[in-house]
Amino acid sequence: MIRLQSLSWGAPGQPLTPPLSLQLERGSLTAIIGVNGSGKSSLLKVIAGLQRPLAGAVALGVPRQRGLSFLPQQQHLDRQFPISLQELVAAGFWGRRLSTQLRTQRLTQALEDWHLSGLEQRPLMALSGGELQRALLARLSLADTPLLLLDEPHAALDELGQALLWQHLHTWHAQGRTLVMVCHDLAAVRQHIPQTLLIKNSGCVFGPSVELIQQTPNVQVA
Repeated sequence: MIRLQSLSWGAPGQPLTPPLSLQLERGSLTAIIGVNGSGKSSLLKVIAGLQRPLAGAVALGVPRQRGLSFLPQQQHLDRQFPISLQELVAAGFWGRRLSTQLRTQRLTQALEDWHLSGLEQRPLMALSGGELQRALLARLSLADTPLLLLDEPHAALDELGQALLWQHLHTWHAQGRTLVMVCHDLAAVRQHIPQTLLIKNSGCVFGPSVELIQQTPNVQVA
């Protein structure tokens, strides 16, 4: 599903790591971990086609426009933009042809699934960080794409939000979708995510999450 071929990324002339070659199979669930500034979010953007690599290539088994959904960090969202929570979530339907009845049904279900019912008309600026994050995740769930790239999906979520996140991630994984996510919670990575890519300036390390984290017990991620 995702093939990285001698990939370098970072500022011009300043690659963050040695070239990375990696293949992630269709239907896999992968975490990306590493210290601040190591290039986790940048790598995700390169895979999504939102940032150009310095060298190498990214090959996907799906078309980017219709087969890929990207969850950015909420700090990149303009909370002053005059739309409601419901309008934000409904943006997940972009590019899809559905009847009004089906759109309404799926939107209502997504709001219920992420415990957002009753907040539909609340403007973005009036949402808490956790509510906004659940709204972004609800929008993602409506996209129904085979490839999901998530940048810190757990950010700002309370205990309930975390539980909902992992529940949905496992459901999407069981559906055969391919997921790649930046995650800072190593305990959660060990428990929920089968394989991990550790980004280091000396070179990336890829392997089973439990083994990789055990072998690098002093790794700090943030």
